[in-house]
Amino acid sequence: QVQMVESGGDLVQAGGSLRLSCVLSGRTLSMYVLGWFRQAPGKEREFVAGISRTSLTLRYADSVKGRFTIARDNAKNTAYLQMNSLKPEDTALYYCAVRDQWLDVVATTPNGYAYWGQGTQVTVSS
Repeated sequence: QVQMVESGGDLVQAGGSLRLSCVLSGRTLSMYVLGWFRQAPGKEREFVAGISRTSLTLRYADSVKGRFTIARDNAKNTAYLQMNSLKPEDTALYYCAVRDQWLDVVATTPNGYAYWGQGTQVTVSS
């Protein structure tokens, strides 16, 4: 059974940085494409970044390009989202998710992902 747990969310001032972590248990992370999504109150869940199984493909939403970096350490079953130059509009609940095993295309919509964590809150004050 795949379980995912996010951590690292916090309250930070605009211009600050955070690093989110996502730990997968129950399976080997190398089997999965992983994505980060976020959802602000009253808004739909949106794609933030995604990474293929061997990190060869990275994809980012236009709104975070140049500020956020996705990475993974398959040996630790852990993925990361480094967030720099944070803005108030980055405030949201951040989720990590993985696709069905052995797929290796980075999807950018929530319905492309099969397993989700519970989320970690990021709040950016102005």
